[in-house]
Amino acid sequence: MASRRERGWPADSPLLQPPNAPLLVAQGSWLVAAVTRGPVRACARVVFLAGLAVWAWQELASGVNWVRRLYGVAGLAYVGSRIGAALGAKRPGR
Repeated sequence: MASRRERGWPADSPLLQPPNAPLLVAQGSWLVAAVTRGPVRACARVVFLAGLAVWAWQELASGVNWVRRLYGVAGLAYVGSRIGAALGAKRPGR
């Protein structure tokens, strides 16, 4: 039998659970980007967005409930907005 920590919370329909590998990679690279400058920071930001995109896709594709799938949608929307901003996409109304 899995412990509460392994199942997530609440147990019958987990909204929170320990981070998985892509999310840990994203969090670690976010910290690296926060304390560095130059090319290291740029690479860390790319790794952050890639890790977050993988996590979000996994949540969207196989989340255990609609809230977790919504987390995936929000994560992919954030990644898309950051990539759009980096590519110089114009905002509506500007």
